Amino acid sequence: MSTARLTLRRATVQDADAVLSYRGSPSVSEWMGTPPEDFHARFAAPERLDLLLIVEREGAVIGDLMVKIEDAWSPPQLASQAKGAQAELGWALRPEETGKGYATEAVEAALRLCFDDLGLHRVTAGCFVANTASYRLMERVGMRRETFTLKNALHPSGEWLDSYGYALLAEEWHHRHL
Repeated sequence: MSTARLTLRRATVQDADAVLSYRGSPSVSEWMGTPPEDFHARFAAPERLDLLLIVEREGAVIGDLMVKIEDAWSPPQLASQAKGAQAELGWALRPEETGKGYATEAVEAALRLCFDDLGLHRVTAGCFVANTASYRLMERVGMRRETFTLKNALHPSGEWLDSYGYALLAEEWHHRHL
């Protein structure tokens, strides 16, 4: 999938070193934690690779996007309609590439994939309240803040922090992109 400046593609095992190079930087690990010692093994796991899109600019890896498709809650008799009806998004970007609109462009492309190509009903994303860049990105792409939760997530520092939850419905996406 391509945008004006970026290419998004499925991650491969060969992408591990490029992803590790920015995941270990202080501005990324501040929110995601320091990559584990077995990062390469975890990255190569099929269940991990299946969720990850690589963001490239001019052939260089500048970030990644998680698109985790999930079942929505439903009563048992409607489970088939709820199967794979929503997705959770997450992202990381090489620090020197921030502030240039690349994350917004990549997340917009992921939303287009979710709603236009996959026909999903709902997409969610979350962040720590202190992660201003992430929640501003969610708002730029049209997501709406749905939750504020107190000390529900353990920050890499070991401190329990507050979080925001954002979401976007297919009907909202389509209305915005008429």
